[in-house]
Amino acid sequence: MRIGFFTDSYFPGIDGVTYTIDLWRAELESRGHEVFVVYPDGDYEPGPHELPVRSLPNPFYRGYRVPTLRRPSSLPDLDVVHCHGPAPVGLLGRYYAYANDLPAIYTHHTPIEEYFEQSVGREAIAGALSRLYVPLETALLASFDVVTASTARIDRDVEHVPLPVGIDTDFFEPTATDWYSEATVIGYSGRLSLEKHVEHVLQVAERLDEYQFVVVGEGPRRDQLEREAPANVELRDFLPREDLPTFYSSLDAFITASTGDTLGLSTLEANACGTPVVAADVPPFDQTIGPENGARYAHGDLEAMADAIESCLTAERDTRAAVEAYDVTHTLESLESLYRHGRLPADERASEAEDDWSLSDDTVE
Repeated sequence: MRIGFFTDSYFPGIDGVTYTIDLWRAELESRGHEVFVVYPDGDYEPGPHELPVRSLPNPFYRGYRVPTLRRPSSLPDLDVVHCHGPAPVGLLGRYYAYANDLPAIYTHHTPIEEYFEQSVGREAIAGALSRLYVPLETALLASFDVVTASTARIDRDVEHVPLPVGIDTDFFEPTATDWYSEATVIGYSGRLSLEKHVEHVLQVAERLDEYQFVVVGEGPRRDQLEREAPANVELRDFLPREDLPTFYSSLDAFITASTGDTLGLSTLEANACGTPVVAADVPPFDQTIGPENGARYAHGDLEAMADAIESCLTAERDTRAAVEAYDVTHTLESLESLYRHGRLPADERASEAEDDWSLSDDTVE
């Protein structure tokens, strides 16, 4: 099949959407498909089957770009369109599918309304924008043949298929190298933005000054976090992807305070490397993190956060076994079925997906 990925997040930017598209593309191509990626241009040299759309810097969110225009007639002939966002490139994909009478799939990666406050700087305005925006995106999603999301929950009033984006468990596995063999280290890797609440990690680090904390990432809150970081916190730039398994494996616990994830790839990648995860008791972590692979705490409760860290440091967990269901091979089998038939394989009924992919329980540390 000739598959078109239409995305507003791509290299050189680093985020979960970019890495998911890169992984899915590689896996689909290994199965004999052709995958074309349509994305906003930037400081990145396109390779084969990568089709840039002219774009401008985003004044509201550094690191992302605003696409302008690419003629649909300049795109290759496709068999299926798969959109990965509701911004201009995603809209281009939706139009292309409509104009050519092609199957159109949409994957909900990001609750964009979570970013409004950071962009406009005022909570009241962000709230008003969210109330305006969510119904518009919901209407867009309803126009697709199939909508997927990583968990059974999606804050949009549309029918959808719960389909985790998946992780490469052959790549993310425990390593023999240990970067932090002389200390107990708790780590985070991801965007340094408002919805990630990395300031909570710094605050709990100040309480647990007997441990070392390593925060890896870049984003609009980087400068402020560097100013606020206590002495036992090291901030590092994004690591090369090939170093991530070693980083995860070297940690004694991985921590996130995010309230803006749809799956939380970094948490599952850390689990695949044998590291337990501390996460807030909010979606999606109330479904993906449980006693088998970590501990949850009430969001914003620093004492509970500290207790969850101690729990992960003292209890043995087979975290890799706990996330085998998220291996990307399962995802790709389902994707191929969606592309061909508009539904999951017969033995993977969507109504059972939440039970199959959930690790949650009713307790919070």
